[in-house]
Amino acid sequence: MKRRDLLLGAAASLVATPSLVSAQSASWPTRGPVRLVAQFPPGGLVDTVSRMIAPHLSQALGQTVVVENRAGAGGLVGTEYVSKQVADGYTLLVSHASVHVYATATRRSMPFDPVNDFVHMGMLVEAPMTLLVRGQSPFQTLEQYITAAKTKPVRYGSSGIGSANHLFGELLKIEGRAPQHDHIPYQGSAPAMNDLLGGQIDSLLDPVTTNVAQLKAGSLRALAVSTPSRLPALPNIPTFAELGFPKLTGSQWLGLSAPKGLPAPIVQRLSTLIPEILAKPDVLARLEELQTLPRKTPVLGGDFVQIINAQIETWRSVAKLANVEVIT
Repeated sequence: MKRRDLLLGAAASLVATPSLVSAQSASWPTRGPVRLVAQFPPGGLVDTVSRMIAPHLSQALGQTVVVENRAGAGGLVGTEYVSKQVADGYTLLVSHASVHVYATATRRSMPFDPVNDFVHMGMLVEAPMTLLVRGQSPFQTLEQYITAAKTKPVRYGSSGIGSANHLFGELLKIEGRAPQHDHIPYQGSAPAMNDLLGGQIDSLLDPVTTNVAQLKAGSLRALAVSTPSRLPALPNIPTFAELGFPKLTGSQWLGLSAPKGLPAPIVQRLSTLIPEILAKPDVLARLEELQTLPRKTPVLGGDFVQIINAQIETWRSVAKLANVEVIT
């Protein structure tokens, strides 16, 4: 074959590539497994939700979907890993606000762009924050708690500097004009909870998800929750907003994301599946138990990205006011 024919053949193959990619993505997935990366260890909320939706995703796609835990550095390890994978629909991420919002708002540098290095297909669920004290704590109300922190040290724990519960605690300090609301960082929420129950610290701002049983048993008391209205399953817990702190309305969300460049047909298919899977009776019942629910109106695509960007700016402002910066 002449050199000219070879060049023409190569050019033709290049021209055909977009349509070939489109055809392949339209028939996706043609093989398995599809990996659903959870960037936190087994047993936590991300892992729980990932394993909850994986079977339904597998059934809808007609291919095996496996949950792959890639924990480390507060979720950065697994998230960075996904950002560097081929955007072919075979590696997905259960994204988390702790990485895409709170770490982004407090770190001097990130190993990836939390918005532009991903396709964010939609929000899955939201986990509201609660201000927790021991069942035997002298603090019966948020007012008592804030009043005490104005004049004497009141120690609150967090899962680490720059974490969501750290920033919520600093915002409460600012809004409550409570200069002695003192932060005690831990390597995760579990050791902080151990010290709370042991009396070494006074409180912990933590998602309600993992604490429902202890709240109902009385070993923990919640002074306020960050939802816009009271939780139906825990109606005795007032919201921060109704107690005069509307800025402490928010949550830690989980979403479904993928590496940037994911073909549009795959994005569309997954975006359509999100509300369908979350409406499954078994999924919804389990999420209600955890008090970690999807929004009534699905938040997908561009709307989800807008929320991420807005939250980054909000918490970046809080971090600046509180002088919180993570250098490493």
